[in-house]
Amino acid sequence: MADECFGHPRLAAIYDALEPDRSDLDAYLRMVGEFGARRVLDIGCGTGVFALSLAGRGVEVVGVDPAGASLDVARGKPGGERVRWIHGDATQLPPLTADLATMTANVAQQIVEPQSWRRTLRGAYAALRPGGRLVFETRDPARRAWEEWTREQSYAVTDLPGVGTVETWVQVTDVEGPLVTFRWTYVFAADGRTLTSDSTLRFRERDEVEAELVAQGYAVDDVRDAPDRPGREFVFVARRPRG
Repeated sequence: MADECFGHPRLAAIYDALEPDRSDLDAYLRMVGEFGARRVLDIGCGTGVFALSLAGRGVEVVGVDPAGASLDVARGKPGGERVRWIHGDATQLPPLTADLATMTANVAQQIVEPQSWRRTLRGAYAALRPGGRLVFETRDPARRAWEEWTREQSYAVTDLPGVGTVETWVQVTDVEGPLVTFRWTYVFAADGRTLTSDSTLRFRERDEVEAELVAQGYAVDDVRDAPDRPGREFVFVARRPRG
């Protein structure tokens, strides 16, 4: 089930405006070129920022996401017809032969249940051609990023055209082992309505991720740093072996 910030139509409609800096996608765009990918599967595509950027470069893209409201936003953007949008997840894909599958931003960490994570890796594997790659990022648990997710550090007031002023902030509500749960709050000045969105992320250790990738048949080619958050994240490059 999608979090409210992706699945609620009112929140999905303002998501891009509240998250305008997507420089985190630059590394993925470079890897598309590095690996010569012409067919890309964007798992957890959300409002389609990455998928549409690729499609605009002539890449054949399939975007899959469980949040119908986010997909509606993606479909309605300029160039939305260039992407094949699928409402679902990586376990519900048609036959594909992708050169590259991606899980950008928090997508990998939002798959918190171990069985769901394994099924996702297997689904991505099945969608890749032999030699194709899966690339995703996950935060290094040792950096304890959630300690910075406070109202004091996140509070913002944003004036959105056609919407009005929106107050936003995030607060951690629970930390239990590798699972961190937090709540985003949105206050719309136009009508005084307050909406909240609860999310849980799983913080996996590097060796845990590598072991699971190998268990699902992948070869781990590389574990890189995230250029936009150096020293804070792992970027995994896994490959479906040939033969």
